[in-house]
Amino acid sequence: MKNALVIVLAFALGGGAMWYFTSTREPAAAVGAPAGAAGARPGGPAGFGAGGRPQAQPPLVTVGRATRDKLFDAVEALGTAQANESVTLTAKVTDTVRRVNFEDGAYVEAGSVLVELTNQEEEALLAEARANLDDAESQLRRLEDLSSRGLTSASELDVARSRAGAMRARWNSIVARLRDRLIQAPFSGVLGFRQVSPGTMLSPNTAITSIDDISIIKLDFTVPETFIGTMQPGARIVAKSVSFPDRKFEGTVRTVGSRVDPVTRAITVRAHIENKDSSLRPGMLLTVEIVTAERVALVVPESSVFQVQNRAYVYRVDDDVAKQQQIQVGGRRFGVVEVLGGLEEGDLIVVEGIIKLRDGARVRFDNAEAAISESSQGSAAPNDAGARG
Repeated sequence: MKNALVIVLAFALGGGAMWYFTSTREPAAAVGAPAGAAGARPGGPAGFGAGGRPQAQPPLVTVGRATRDKLFDAVEALGTAQANESVTLTAKVTDTVRRVNFEDGAYVEAGSVLVELTNQEEEALLAEARANLDDAESQLRRLEDLSSRGLTSASELDVARSRAGAMRARWNSIVARLRDRLIQAPFSGVLGFRQVSPGTMLSPNTAITSIDDISIIKLDFTVPETFIGTMQPGARIVAKSVSFPDRKFEGTVRTVGSRVDPVTRAITVRAHIENKDSSLRPGMLLTVEIVTAERVALVVPESSVFQVQNRAYVYRVDDDVAKQQQIQVGGRRFGVVEVLGGLEEGDLIVVEGIIKLRDGARVRFDNAEAAISESSQGSAAPNDAGARG
């Protein structure tokens, strides 16, 4: 009896399960229904696939265009910056400092008095010499007046002239000694740190401060002797510093050394760089490129180029589709690559986001300006995914 009850209960559960799965199964596609209609749930939201799952968005990329720009062949070197004029100021005489008239790092004009030394004795001697000179000149004028009337001898007049000349020389000598006690800027420039204070005993070998004229930077660098033929005065150079990674400093070659170093087989070249904003300082290390041949070429950003074995490629964008395009690469300069073949001027290429792409992938533009430009080239064809579908 118990076995019969268990069998009846099993049949009942099996029949209920069959009824449930049959009633909830979706109807088969009707004959003649459009392809893809089977399994579609009516009323599903746009952009969602079967079962309501969202479809993957195309990758977001930054695009740019192949353009023509100036490129040049260059010789690379390392150079050291030097001031146009540079000197360490010292005193000409031994004496104590009476006054300091400058601050650290100040810009001064040529002739500015920077330090005054003690000069009381020289000022007293100058006053005495001035009085003696005035007396000698007055006596000379009187004798010249008497001589014009024949009332004095020529020898007395000559003695008066000699005395007046000696007094003037004495006065000039003391004036020069007073000037030696004024430390002046020999040229316009930027001062270094102050090394003295009022009361310091100075001697001719005591450093007071330094002064540098950095309105023009002299850049000295060496190149192998094989490039002597291309190093000519007037050649353009482009220098860069790690202190200013986004700047390029342009200058010209002024002098090519007269001798080749027999050990290194290199020659020293000096270039001048305008330094109006005083960004460059003496002693800085600069990377230098000496322009030897300038031309206009088709270029693309360096970030858009990728290598597959020994071949170079970019992703060219046509109608929102990225296509892998092989290119022939020339020179590389400051973040751009020269394209010798494979692209035309104005071609739209992927600049950032190439790691997310494959050949033939559809893309979205990260930079709106490029997207507008691309859509304007597509004539009247719709450019949105829904219209193309």
